[in-house]
Amino acid sequence: MQSQQTPRPTHGGNLVWAASWAGCPPADILDFSASINPLGLPQSAVLAIQANLAALRDYPDPEYLALRQALSQQHNLPIDWILPGNGAAELLTWAGRELAKLAATYLLTPSFSDYLRALNGFGAKITRQPLKLESAPPHLLIPAPPGCGLLLNNPHNPTGRLFSVQAILPLLYQFALVVIDEAFMDFLPPAQQQSLIELVPKYPNLVILRSLTKFYSLPGLRLGYAIAHPERLKRWQTWRDPWSVNLLAAEAGVAVLQDYAFQQRTWDWLPPARQQLFDRLAALPALQPFPGSANFLLVRSQMHVPTLQQQLLSQHQILIRDCLSFPELGESYFRVAVRTVSENQRLLDALADCLPSLASPHDS
Repeated sequence: MQSQQTPRPTHGGNLVWAASWAGCPPADILDFSASINPLGLPQSAVLAIQANLAALRDYPDPEYLALRQALSQQHNLPIDWILPGNGAAELLTWAGRELAKLAATYLLTPSFSDYLRALNGFGAKITRQPLKLESAPPHLLIPAPPGCGLLLNNPHNPTGRLFSVQAILPLLYQFALVVIDEAFMDFLPPAQQQSLIELVPKYPNLVILRSLTKFYSLPGLRLGYAIAHPERLKRWQTWRDPWSVNLLAAEAGVAVLQDYAFQQRTWDWLPPARQQLFDRLAALPALQPFPGSANFLLVRSQMHVPTLQQQLLSQHQILIRDCLSFPELGESYFRVAVRTVSENQRLLDALADCLPSLASPHDS
């Protein structure tokens, strides 16, 4: 059994930690803690990786021209406005370095814990702006003095709330630097997205971060990109290691960006699967899911979530994402990815089995 002294992970997807609780190999864990596309690795990525294995003897193109050109075509931007990274997390680090230069950085909380890593690593002053979970305001009202920065994600993690372009636009005039993490935006069909990418050329103080690993189920490859003013991206280049993106990740990225069939399959799968999971979670006693626009759902539980998490692992080999790393949420909330219909049903059956066995919210 897992030692109580072992630190809990602050991110989802830690299958080694989960397997130690469950007493099984990591491969046996059904992971609802990491919000990754359950349709799996696109065949286009597999073929691109296989075709380029022999090229591992060479260094990657330090300019990543092919990948940047593919992204340029997707977003209709010149390539010098685009910087690939070793996952969006690497680019978040450099955004944190920029934000740390300002008087303060405002965070909409609860917020992704990696934002604190990126900001604290450079000594940024952080001001938390609480987000009301029960309502979706038409405008984001964030009172702040001049000379401050703002870091937010859209759709918001962990609530899944989608902010409109109109709600965010006034903030570009209010803050000296606005960094928007759009890691889950591509799970929405293009007509429903509320991305600010097309506004970046008009606003030098706007930075957009994107992930290619969640939608395309490539977290092990680590691939993301930033869209910002070329002068800012040139500065980031001087801060980071050369060849931040490995060759196979770059080639897979080019392939999946052109995989329109996989993109459409994902957009067809997600809305009905998410709605069905939401409805069935809402029907379970002691649970209140929140509507969301991404590929995950935040759930309030009347039961003690760490205990529920442990029972799901030990009895069903299922991992949910506790919200202990979100101080505003704590032990009463968990987050689950939307997976396939059969996998979602396995989660629902396991929850129905475990929830009545929890006698008290404070049992451990």
